Amino acid sequence: METKTYVIVGGVAGGAGVAARIRRLDEYATIIMYEKGPYVSFANCGLPYYAGGTIESRDALFVAPASKLMNDFKIDVKQNTEVISIDRENKTIEAIDVITKEKSTQSYDHLVLSPGSVPFVPPIKGIDNKRVLTVRNVPDIDKVVEVMKTSTKAVVIGGGFIGIEMAENLKEKGLDVSLVEAAPQVMITLDREMVAPVHQTLRDNGINLYLSQALQGIEDNGKNVNVILPDAKIEDVDFVVLSIGVRPDSKLAQDAGIEVGPRGHIIVDENCLTNDKNISALGDAIEYPAPNTEGNNAIALAGPANKMARLCADYIVKGSCRPYKGTYGNSIAKIFDLQAGSVGLNERALERAGLKYKSVITHAGNHAGYYPGAQQLSVKVLYSPETGEIYGGQSVGYSDVAKKLDVLSSTINFGGTIEDLAGFEQAYAPSFNSAKDILNMVGFIALNDFDGLDNVIDYKEALNRLENGALLLDVRQKEEWDAGYYKDAMLIPHTELREHLDELPKDREIIVTCAIGLRGHIACRILAQHGFSNVSNLTGGWKTMGCYLSDIKLAKEFKLEEVKNANRA
Repeated sequence: METKTYVIVGGVAGGAGVAARIRRLDEYATIIMYEKGPYVSFANCGLPYYAGGTIESRDALFVAPASKLMNDFKIDVKQNTEVISIDRENKTIEAIDVITKEKSTQSYDHLVLSPGSVPFVPPIKGIDNKRVLTVRNVPDIDKVVEVMKTSTKAVVIGGGFIGIEMAENLKEKGLDVSLVEAAPQVMITLDREMVAPVHQTLRDNGINLYLSQALQGIEDNGKNVNVILPDAKIEDVDFVVLSIGVRPDSKLAQDAGIEVGPRGHIIVDENCLTNDKNISALGDAIEYPAPNTEGNNAIALAGPANKMARLCADYIVKGSCRPYKGTYGNSIAKIFDLQAGSVGLNERALERAGLKYKSVITHAGNHAGYYPGAQQLSVKVLYSPETGEIYGGQSVGYSDVAKKLDVLSSTINFGGTIEDLAGFEQAYAPSFNSAKDILNMVGFIALNDFDGLDNVIDYKEALNRLENGALLLDVRQKEEWDAGYYKDAMLIPHTELREHLDELPKDREIIVTCAIGLRGHIACRILAQHGFSNVSNLTGGWKTMGCYLSDIKLAKEFKLEEVKNANRA
């Protein structure tokens, strides 16, 4: 029997997954895995939690040690060995032992590239200071853990998932922590109003949050370092963690003439094949056809990498596989006691793609309010105003966020609509859910708009229309109003609205708000049936817009008088 030789460059989720699957499909194959570092498969998503002590054992980070791959799967694992070139014509690779510097050559029948990504390090003054660290692998986190022992003050640069998780875990260890982000918000997969609670939670837990502040330099002060920002200087910092982002580690592929995209990602098809039929690629370093827009996308997540590994191995061994459909980027983060995540397209992605969309937001408890312990949960859904197809969703809350995102992910994957959400059947008992799931509710809200029973607008459109002469009608109760309201708004509780219709102008646009949108819908229906033709309902209500306004006020991006705590004029 002719045996095949499969060479795999890189481990972690993608490479190790391919190797194990190939062995299950081909007992007689020669499988050789090269990993330039000392560890073949580790949980890089768990690195911040090891630094913070939540994961107590360092050994717990190792998902599939080299010994397991060698003993259980008979894979020839070459650790601390970097593949430095590919000869596509002769189907060979050249590798070097990073310790002994000895070079070797290996032939292959099929080559799999799973090089992953590397931290982006900006070319600014002082960035090479020994107190500036990155977090991408186990040796990186070992350095962080060691320096933490003698430190009291740290700065994290970058407000993505890893940056936020590092800030949280450093704070949990008792350090004075600042989080610096060049954009106006952290977690750019979330839309601005949905990220406001994340900012508030970071501040409430003692994180010094610097938004719209791009790192300008690192200044050595002789003892520690100073972090230089456009509008601030953070002094006497013991160490800095760079978490600005990652770039694909694709130089090996590029040098071999493998096709890459504009940002350096290796381009593959639905079978994970590159432009060379004998070379596959997967994981963080690739881009592939996007499932929801024209063109390609690249999303560095462990879940997609594991799924691609299975399909990639099937195609390599069997010559066919179930094509990879792409990923919708279902992701979630823990921010102290808050949970936040998204799936599918957000507003920025939809605008880049040129897709028309509408959005609805609502807020509710994660289970029946009369059952003790209900916790706040918010959901936003973006959809086509023409077909009702769901483009994306976001959720923020203190429980069950992942569950809502997973349902949205499945609905999007099967081409679901807002009508499908409205009819979604959930497991219900008072301790687990409400009789009408929050996803049912956003479906109802969107359908009311879709069917013409309501005209739903978001906070951005509302603020724009208010600046152009619209009236904001607040239909909450007086005690809710007293806690905070928008300037120049008119308060008429929805229970009293019918008695005060003559106070409202019929020749002026009216935007209705309540706490979360339900009473606003009721008020809009009353007004519409009493001859008011230009009426809109603010989706998410004051809970959404007020939170947004407070957030940007703290970020010094809005005038303080925009939110007032005073009686109605």
